[in-house]
Amino acid sequence: MTDAEIDATSTPLMRFGIELRRMRRAMRWSQVELGRRMGYSDAMISYVERAKKAVTSNFAVKADEVFETGGTFYELWRRIAKASLLEGFPEFADAEARCRRLRTFALTVVTGLLQVPEYAEALAFAAVQRGAITQAEAEERVDVLAVRQRLLVRQKLPLIHAVLDESCLARPVGGRAVMLKQFDHIEELAARPNVTIQVAPFRLGENLPFALPVTLLDLPDGSVVGYAESHARGHLERVRDAVTAWERQYDQLVVEALPKTASLALIDKARRELAS
Repeated sequence: MTDAEIDATSTPLMRFGIELRRMRRAMRWSQVELGRRMGYSDAMISYVERAKKAVTSNFAVKADEVFETGGTFYELWRRIAKASLLEGFPEFADAEARCRRLRTFALTVVTGLLQVPEYAEALAFAAVQRGAITQAEAEERVDVLAVRQRLLVRQKLPLIHAVLDESCLARPVGGRAVMLKQFDHIEELAARPNVTIQVAPFRLGENLPFALPVTLLDLPDGSVVGYAESHARGHLERVRDAVTAWERQYDQLVVEALPKTASLALIDKARRELAS
């Protein structure tokens, strides 16, 4: 594949590869030399240049460091990542990164922001096995999640409130070892002063306010936006009346869910039962 064969309709992954090759040739480096400088094999450099392998955020950051491009490759990686995500999700992720408060309800599986890497990988690669996404798209989703989770360690921490449906505790994603690690991680997060975690028990039945996972974000300008996903797409809701209705439902959910102490006790029970 030559540079001339790549035009504006090429995929983001192809454009990343072309730029990497262009910069490498400009420096008169071989693939072996670039791999040595970046800490990757020459085979990996070759795969990326030919758009045969997914690019991680770490790879993009390292390329920017080596070529001193000030974020060019990281921005190209963001375009790759966005191409594999649900419609509406990239806009949500940008808002999430800026939020002052995050309220989220997780149904069926633990919400992404609270997932350990192994849990996220199990979900992504199961989708590959089902033929829903490609291997490259799975790797990109896991990498995007790792970037999103920087929200948990940024300098000005947001307030985070998460309600997990009890089904999140009952579904053994990734197997026993992964679930034990996931339970430990939830308990560790819940001990942080800016994080509150509750569980919505099965006994809520039809009184559960939401039928889909929902997230509410309080933004620096004082506005609140909501985000919900169906199987096919995501939707960022900005209409004030609609968001206000979601907030009322979330408040109802918080009241109906188990209190914090009882929620953590239920999570600990699930962990101990799995460990025994």
